[in-house]
Amino acid sequence: MKKRLFAVLLVSAMILTMLAACSSSNPEADQSTSGTASSGSENESGNAKEPVNVILNEVAHSIFYAPMYVAIEEGYFEEEGIDLELVTGFGADKTMTAVLSGSADIGFMGSEATIYTYNEGAKDYVVNFAQLTQRAGNFLVAREEMPDFTWDDLKGKKVLGGRKGGMPEMVFEYILKQNGIDPAKDLEIDQSIDFGSTAAAFSEGQADFTVEFEPGATNLEKEGKGYVVASLGTDSGYVPYTAFSAKKSYISQNPDVIQKFTNALQKGMDYVQKHTPEEIAGVIAPQFKETDLDTITMIITRYYDQDTWKENLIFQEESFDLLQDILEEAGELTKRASYKDLVTTEYAEKAFQ
Repeated sequence: MKKRLFAVLLVSAMILTMLAACSSSNPEADQSTSGTASSGSENESGNAKEPVNVILNEVAHSIFYAPMYVAIEEGYFEEEGIDLELVTGFGADKTMTAVLSGSADIGFMGSEATIYTYNEGAKDYVVNFAQLTQRAGNFLVAREEMPDFTWDDLKGKKVLGGRKGGMPEMVFEYILKQNGIDPAKDLEIDQSIDFGSTAAAFSEGQADFTVEFEPGATNLEKEGKGYVVASLGTDSGYVPYTAFSAKKSYISQNPDVIQKFTNALQKGMDYVQKHTPEEIAGVIAPQFKETDLDTITMIITRYYDQDTWKENLIFQEESFDLLQDILEEAGELTKRASYKDLVTTEYAEKAFQ
């Protein structure tokens, strides 16, 4: 089902690309999109260069991605000559469609999306050039405190899980299997509830446990309606959960833009490594005006303590292999993709020097 969905998205993106090409056949047409420039253009005085506009489509807007928001709020993209336009896609399928169709220059999503489209035969496939998170960002929440929790405690219980084929659910089932638990037989996983509604359903009495992203997990604790008993990020190991990617052609035509973009991200990673959760929370607070500073700090601390963010953006081959192991375990992958084709570490390595 997942692969068929990405096949449809791929065809849709190709159609959108052809339509866009037809509409821009006039050589005098607007050339302001960032896909046509690699290092900006001179201003009217002929001295300085104008910043390059880059459209970034993020899969979701989450505190989980703190280093990126630090880079935005601290002005690191501006320092690199990039005028960043941030758009939230609300799903990897939508983010991937935006990148393939050219309505976004860079996508930020789970790397499994690049594997699906590559295996579907995309010629101008999407390549990962910078990894942001190295842990899963969700947590297992129980109705009561369980200081001695083990995964065996889930046997015979009902859990609110994630969408089939999505990374949260696949990582959850991967952990269960690693602990000798059959996801289909040893417990009941309810996958019928929308991603953003599981915390509300749990607070209303549905299920014994729920798998939650932030701020859902922290909000349940603050309301006294749930308690975090396990971190999926800790128990699954180092997983390349989210990465930045762009079409092969865009990277080839705009290497300077990709390098400057990666440089800005690395500055954000450096800041996170050198500052406290309280300081990080204070910087990114403008990105989350609906969440109070105390809650942001609690969430940052939880992610900080589980080593969510690496010191660099280099996407290692062993992480890519683990991701494909998880996809295979979930029955979502029949053919493994080439690391050399789908990952480049050139820009991340240079940014980290």
